[in-house]
Amino acid sequence: MEEGILYKKEYFTRLEEFASLAPEAFRTFIAFDQQVMESGSLDLKLKELAAIAVAHTTGCPYCIELHVGNAKAAGASKEEMGEAILTAAALKAGSALAHGVNALNAYDEKEDDILYKKEYFNRLSEFSKLVPAAFQSFAAFDAEAVKGGTLSVKEKELIAVATAHTTGCPYCIEVHTKAAKAAGASMEDTAEIIMVAAALKAGSALAHGVNALNAYDS
Repeated sequence: MEEGILYKKEYFTRLEEFASLAPEAFRTFIAFDQQVMESGSLDLKLKELAAIAVAHTTGCPYCIELHVGNAKAAGASKEEMGEAILTAAALKAGSALAHGVNALNAYDEKEDDILYKKEYFNRLSEFSKLVPAAFQSFAAFDAEAVKGGTLSVKEKELIAVATAHTTGCPYCIEVHTKAAKAAGASMEDTAEIIMVAAALKAGSALAHGVNALNAYDS
């Protein structure tokens, strides 16, 4: 490891060391990851675009590098990649805003012991009065990010579902699962895209493990 450099493409080659450090867990993860990324109800290109979106949510540069290459090989255009990334950006920002309804409840000292209820999401509109310009700008960005373009609304909403499972926002999961269904996504489509999110979130933790190996050896 070069002094002061935390991320370098060549570091990713250390990933295979986990095959001897934790062999059974590593083997089963690789099998899971490979199974998830096979074509099924969804084609490989969409799965790889969703993987790119999730990788931008987890912030893993190794995953971004890997899945951009895979998506390109699967036929994804740069425009499709851009739309997937902007969908992820909208969802990551949207998750922060959606959780703001919990902040409103906390500020108002709500005595309800239940922290998440569908009805709480109705408070989101209060931000249009608290910070009107920023709220309107976000709403415009969010609507633009998920509307049909080089990717269809169905494809974008499925990418949004994957991203929402990565940010852990129950409000976003509710909204975008229903939107994906309305756009024609099947239960199988939805399940497959969730598995992509699961594989990428686990894969991000493992990929960052090469940094732990570098740190341990330094």
